[in-house]
Amino acid sequence: MNSYLQEARRTLVLAGPIIVGQVSQMLMSVTDAIMIGHVGKVQLAASAFAGTLFGFFFMIIIGLLIPVSVMVSRAHGGGDEAETAQWLKHGVVLSSVAGLIGMIFMLGLGSQLHRFGQPAEVLAEVHPYYELIIISIMPALLFQVMRQFGEALQRPLFPMLILLAGVLLNVLLNWILIYGNWGASAFGLTGAGWATLISRWAGVLAIWAWIRTSPCFDAAWPRDWWRNYTLARFKRLLGLGVPIGFALSFEAGAFSAAAIMMGWLGSTELAAHQIAINCAALTFMFPLGMAMAVSMRVGRAVGERRLSALRPIGHSAQVMSGIIMGSFTILFVFAGHDVASLFVKEGEVILLAAKLLVVAAVFQLADGAQVVAASALRGLTDVKVPTAITAIAYWVLALPLGWWLGFRTSFGAEGIWTGLAAGLIVASLALAWRFLRLTRDGGAHVVLESGSQGSPVATS
Repeated sequence: MNSYLQEARRTLVLAGPIIVGQVSQMLMSVTDAIMIGHVGKVQLAASAFAGTLFGFFFMIIIGLLIPVSVMVSRAHGGGDEAETAQWLKHGVVLSSVAGLIGMIFMLGLGSQLHRFGQPAEVLAEVHPYYELIIISIMPALLFQVMRQFGEALQRPLFPMLILLAGVLLNVLLNWILIYGNWGASAFGLTGAGWATLISRWAGVLAIWAWIRTSPCFDAAWPRDWWRNYTLARFKRLLGLGVPIGFALSFEAGAFSAAAIMMGWLGSTELAAHQIAINCAALTFMFPLGMAMAVSMRVGRAVGERRLSALRPIGHSAQVMSGIIMGSFTILFVFAGHDVASLFVKEGEVILLAAKLLVVAAVFQLADGAQVVAASALRGLTDVKVPTAITAIAYWVLALPLGWWLGFRTSFGAEGIWTGLAAGLIVASLALAWRFLRLTRDGGAHVVLESGSQGSPVATS
């Protein structure tokens, strides 16, 4: 019990600023939704549609980059700062290439948005907001790599402050560009797109300047950005990142498909979905921040050969996540209507969003449990089985069940969300069981390979 309490404290010390940073990052989307919602429900629905497509591809690329934090943590835990610098270099290049490819593809997809069957009034409003947030993927990805690097080296405070400042900047720019304050023209939804793009570039420039000038990163800062890249390191990142990207795409794809199905029901359902998903995503940032810390701590424990600490790290984080998400469950059940009324004035949208928040309350605990378990497994570089688990949970169970409940019964929008809840519950149970299996007997079933990249391999 003492070891569990110690590991919980250490996780909280690292996770605290990360959680605040994650919440700050999500607050940018929430404030966008609130400020756009005051323009009208159609504009809010259009932002939901564009954000859904952006989020799907963004999460795939983020999956490719998650191994950067794992490998940096492992190299740093092993005392190899030169190797730490190499993983940063390779991560920056990987994020730039993947972001450019993703941006080109998504911009091309912009001419085919009519094929998703969304309401005509939504399609009429979605451009050029869609193009602006797609272009912002480059600074968003570069920021993610630099942030992971700083957090993996136990310096999570400044990235948190940058994210908080980014939220304030985004709100100010929204106020100016959406509503036409300080002598600017009122650009409406397009103004929100410009605010997002500017805020993200400001964030990446700030975090790059901090890492470049801070003495605590001198030993881990690359000495030469133009040479000494190795195919082996890129293969290592992609070998871990591709399965993680697929796993995240299965989850993000399920929620994206749910949003598209909401559009088939109408703009009211899509607007209500945007409100509920923003609220659920905001609360999800708490266990997600915890999970990011768990992934780094598990990776570092492996680098330090402290296999007996793996279960205490993972299990204590699960307990903390359960307490946090249980609190939000109560909030959604008893104050869902009040929360939804912050976004829009249309009564039918508020009523439906409040109902969806009740469903969200049901899967809050499962959502937190699955992300903590999945991140702990990523710290062990166990990615293939978790990918299969997410594929089954979301695409074999959640989406078919959601479609059937949404379109073949009277549940409608609530039925689609019920399907998502079922998938999350199954994923959380299976991923938690996987972590238990790999860490039984004091971590004896995790075998370390030799070398600075020492990777755990499950023996069963």
